[in-house]
Amino acid sequence: MTSRPPPPSNAAPHGSSGPPAGWLGRTGHWCARHFLVVIALWLVCLGGTHALERTFGGEYSDDFTLPATQSQDGADVLKAHDPAAGGFSGQVVLHDGSAPLTRFGDQVSRAVADLRKLPHVLSVQNPLPPPGAATGQRPSDGRNTGPLSGDGKTAYLTVRLDTPPSALGASYLDGVDRAVRPLREAGIQVEYGGPLGELARPQPNDRTSEIIGFAVAIVVLLIGFGSVLAAGLPLVTALAGVVIGLSALALLAAAFTFATVSPTLATMIGLGVGIDYALFLLTRHRQHVMDGMDPARSAGLAMATSGRAVLVSGCTVIVALMGLWVSGVSFIGKLGVAAAVTVVSAVLGALTLVPALLGLVGTRVDRLRVRTPVAEGSPDGRREGGPEGGPAGKTEAGGPAAPGPWHRYARRVERGPWWFLAAGVLAIAVLSVPLLFIRLGHIGDGADPESFTDRRAYDLTSRAFGPGANGPLTLVIDQSRVPAADRPALAGTAAEALADPPGTASVTPLRPTPDGDVLVATAFSATAPQDAATTDLVNRLKNDTLPKAVSGTAARGYVTGTTATQADFVDMLAARLPLIIAAVVALAFLLILVVFHGILVALKAAALNLLSIAASYGVVVAVFQWGWGGPALGVSGTVPIESYVPMMMFAIVFGLSMDYEIFLLSRIHEAWLRTGDAKDSVAHALEITARVITCAALIMVSVFAAFIVSENIVVKMLAVGLAVSVLIDATVVRLLLVPAVMTLLGRSAWWTPPWLERVLPRVDAEGTDAEP
Repeated sequence: MTSRPPPPSNAAPHGSSGPPAGWLGRTGHWCARHFLVVIALWLVCLGGTHALERTFGGEYSDDFTLPATQSQDGADVLKAHDPAAGGFSGQVVLHDGSAPLTRFGDQVSRAVADLRKLPHVLSVQNPLPPPGAATGQRPSDGRNTGPLSGDGKTAYLTVRLDTPPSALGASYLDGVDRAVRPLREAGIQVEYGGPLGELARPQPNDRTSEIIGFAVAIVVLLIGFGSVLAAGLPLVTALAGVVIGLSALALLAAAFTFATVSPTLATMIGLGVGIDYALFLLTRHRQHVMDGMDPARSAGLAMATSGRAVLVSGCTVIVALMGLWVSGVSFIGKLGVAAAVTVVSAVLGALTLVPALLGLVGTRVDRLRVRTPVAEGSPDGRREGGPEGGPAGKTEAGGPAAPGPWHRYARRVERGPWWFLAAGVLAIAVLSVPLLFIRLGHIGDGADPESFTDRRAYDLTSRAFGPGANGPLTLVIDQSRVPAADRPALAGTAAEALADPPGTASVTPLRPTPDGDVLVATAFSATAPQDAATTDLVNRLKNDTLPKAVSGTAARGYVTGTTATQADFVDMLAARLPLIIAAVVALAFLLILVVFHGILVALKAAALNLLSIAASYGVVVAVFQWGWGGPALGVSGTVPIESYVPMMMFAIVFGLSMDYEIFLLSRIHEAWLRTGDAKDSVAHALEITARVITCAALIMVSVFAAFIVSENIVVKMLAVGLAVSVLIDATVVRLLLVPAVMTLLGRSAWWTPPWLERVLPRVDAEGTDAEP
């Protein structure tokens, strides 16, 4: 069992103006004393980073490759032997509801010629037959896959580029618009599909979400703490941290490729943790000021105590986000880096800007009131601890203070811990049921709002050619090592194998590349690209059909194209998700063990956080995959769970849930070291942290939920998942499971074998050496 170390002999007495012990306490005290200098430095950083961003900031792009996958290998083979057929393709979809498009042959030909002149264009396919040739009719089986529909009213031009369109920037569409202008002037509906359509999407604007999140945060803070200044300070510091973090991210984007969702993700995380960290520091500071302490020393003491928990929590979140690199996919790892950038800026803001603003407002922190200000005490504003921070508080009359509602609640948990544990586990189990049916995949254009051109292109293509035409599969057979005499037999065997594979709408005949070393065909699925049946088709083609087609030869077969790449991406992430979960849980377990020196406490933290994450996964599956509320959120139909969302959710949720775990355990451990009473320590910690954790959680839930208004479905999915997970963690886990488990564990929660106790470093997360 651990014991509290004796306070240093040079600790400043209660009420003095000297800095508390420890570098964090001295830093907070200095920032509060020299608030003008610190605030000026932050303003310079805000202006400087913004100016650098405007001058040198990079663009965000979803351009990434999957090395050592068959889809990437197939694309490389095709590009090497037929550059015009390789590269990256987008569609220009044409439709005229009144007459066949053959009436506009001159305009289509001119548009094709102008598109071919654009930079980075390798080839453009003209969908119309040569003049005088028959237009053709829809096949009797109804499986016409283009590029010209049977009635001649819908067609698509396939534009192949040597670089991903997303890497070219939205300005590239200006040239595309000029090329197709004659078609629009002739009354033809022109829409962009595939990567070209994604390039045409409106730039994400998070301002509405930020305003909603801030508005709800202000209301929660005013209701919870009663002071206008106390409500505004966490918002100011969080906003400053996010602005600097996003500027830093834009500068990183100039050197590295970050996904387009990166700034939104960074904003969500940065606002959430920034408000939380400032709130935890402010709450402790306000209680010290209410007790008559000098504001500068109070700010320093809040830094020396709660500031240590902020630092440990921030490191935990960053460690969890960096665990995404275990996936081996740079696209995923960089999403973790993007989120970690704003977490770093939030921690720096909490440790420097917050004490500076506290020094600026001084004792006026509660001057502008909407209700009686409260801090760490119960609703009547009294302090929960005595002069030494113990659980026996005093009223103004000098008598013992009555227990607050959270203290009484904790006592009820102590009287029936098994009932509370069972209720919490049951709630988690019910919410987790949909997780058993999760299907990872890629969200197709058909789920986008109809205001997007790629959604309109998707609908036109689906109606005219079938849903599979939105995600064609390119079949590549590399016969470069096959003797010339054996190639005709190989072509015949392959053509027979690809005559009518199950699950396909049609397969084009195999054609050789100009050098004759590669055979190429295009397969169209009978189902939409995001359907499970299409993924099954991709796996069947690459694992069964093509290997049989080239069996007995030196040839190799590949399935490539956007849909095949997405299928490989899903398989890769699904295989590596357990590894990431294991790595992040292990790192978090070690961190909790090092901080609190309790094996069972560390195991409990890891296990309960896994439960809350499982519940949030279940809710996401029910809402989006099952469609329970998806249409109300602006999602068209049911969609699979985007392949990287569970991975991102796990790292973020695990890190954020450990925030509340560390803040609560810090107070439990603090009381345990002081009193040695395990049960009373839980009641004491729950009473003085329940309000602030609840308010912090409500704010974070509102910040995340505000991003549901985004038009990006992945952002919606992350917003729902993160909001639900924080809500579950702050209610079911913190109010039911943690008190019940800690009560059942009792003194054994803090047990550590003597040999391990000697090895573990000592980290004072509670700042007990700085207490007055």
